[in-house]
Amino acid sequence: MLFYHLYEMNHAAMSPVRAAADMTRLCFQNPLNPMSHTQVGRTVAASCEMLERVTRRYGKPEFELDTTVVDGKEVDITEEIIWAKPFCGLLHFKRDLPQSRKDDPKILIVSPMSGHYATLLRGTVEALLPNLDVYITDWEDARQVPVADGRFDLDDYIEYIMQMLHYLGPNTHVLAVCQPSVPVYAAVALMEENGDKCAPATMTLMGGPIDTREAPTAVNDLAVEKGIDWFKRNVVMEVPFPHKGFTRQVYPGFLQLSGFMSMNLDRHMVAHRDFFQHLIEGDGDSAEKHRDFYDEYLAVMDLTSEFYLQTVETVFIEHSLPKGEMMHRGKMVDPQKITGTALFTVEGENDDISGVGQTQAAQKLAENIPSNRRLHYIQPSVGHYGVFNGSKYRSEIAPRIVKFIQDNPRNVRAEQVSKRAVKKTLRENTSEKIAGDPLREILLAEPKGAADDLQLISGVGPKLERALNGAGIFHYWQIANLTEHQAAALDDRLDIRGRMVRDNWVEQARRLNETVHSN
Repeated sequence: MLFYHLYEMNHAAMSPVRAAADMTRLCFQNPLNPMSHTQVGRTVAASCEMLERVTRRYGKPEFELDTTVVDGKEVDITEEIIWAKPFCGLLHFKRDLPQSRKDDPKILIVSPMSGHYATLLRGTVEALLPNLDVYITDWEDARQVPVADGRFDLDDYIEYIMQMLHYLGPNTHVLAVCQPSVPVYAAVALMEENGDKCAPATMTLMGGPIDTREAPTAVNDLAVEKGIDWFKRNVVMEVPFPHKGFTRQVYPGFLQLSGFMSMNLDRHMVAHRDFFQHLIEGDGDSAEKHRDFYDEYLAVMDLTSEFYLQTVETVFIEHSLPKGEMMHRGKMVDPQKITGTALFTVEGENDDISGVGQTQAAQKLAENIPSNRRLHYIQPSVGHYGVFNGSKYRSEIAPRIVKFIQDNPRNVRAEQVSKRAVKKTLRENTSEKIAGDPLREILLAEPKGAADDLQLISGVGPKLERALNGAGIFHYWQIANLTEHQAAALDDRLDIRGRMVRDNWVEQARRLNETVHSN
């Protein structure tokens, strides 16, 4: 399909127009230009900005989270990629905290791979930073990943999540927003079934399509109505030159954006009309809020076709997870294997993307999680984006997430397995020590009757006698019966550097033992 190529040609053809519009805007906004102070001048500038913005391609935004407040003090934040694969990097928001301060719980936020960049969760991250050590998945734009780096499908997505949890270590907490709820749920189920010590302590699912048969939305109905073949024919395209992913099959970001906006087209049209009016009226604050929102909202990325199609088919058409039919690399995903990871599900009352009940279905499927380690919450008066962003999220949802994590600091199954493993190891080590100790048959825990005076052996003084007693040697007969191998072992244990052989302890002890018994 050449639609992607035509889109690129159109974008390139509009470049001179965008440049001219931007230049005109700057001219009519220049305070030295008398027209900038007139209604006509402001209208021209506003029109040019509108034209430039609606024809622009928006690049990947930045998080721009430079500081947070911890324990009442402002601390600096450094962003660093600590783990990377071709399709994802693991971004750590490292807080500049005193080394003496107790570590906060680690949380892996799995951002959606559904068109927008991870920065869509800027507010999610910001609200958790004061209390948690935050990491987030930073998915790559598929059109920027060379074909030589291979495919990336839903199975790979699940694999990435498990690898990141392994990298972060035991008792990490994981949070999934929307689309990744299913792969995160699957990853945790697989890790729990395998007895993986790095299975997370808690799993928080927010507005996720666990079972889209519950309160189906327009998005869910479209997938069922069209079928997977329609998606293969109509939305899969080839990345055009000169992008790094040239010839890769993808679901283009601009198509996804069209779908997003068409769901609430009237709202977006009103927002842009108001933006135009704010520019004319000189309402800079309102105009800047519009820019901030749409700079983020209009920045989209391509998805690999195999990931997109597998997700649509598995999650939205076949409903494989709730039916108990979801597979990962030939292995069944069984939510009932989740026993040690605590589960928190969050939904928005007015969510028109993941309807109420779709995320809560995770609670029903993982029926072996103890009741005191599960929680479900519906936030009143918020839609899909209000579940993970905005004032209600900051004041109502984020505090509940933090408390749930603090109340469930460890994966109880992994902890129990670890304790059993430690006990088993101790038993095995003890057995090995006993089985491999050449002196085990000769040493005593205490003397049999009265202990012999070992200082009668030439070369043994008070200090060495105490050492022999401490090692389990109390009688002449014990030394007299030592084999050459046992004598060497005792010599090593006491660190007496061959004195037993030099002073002929074995023969001395034999004679002393005979003397004692003959008397």
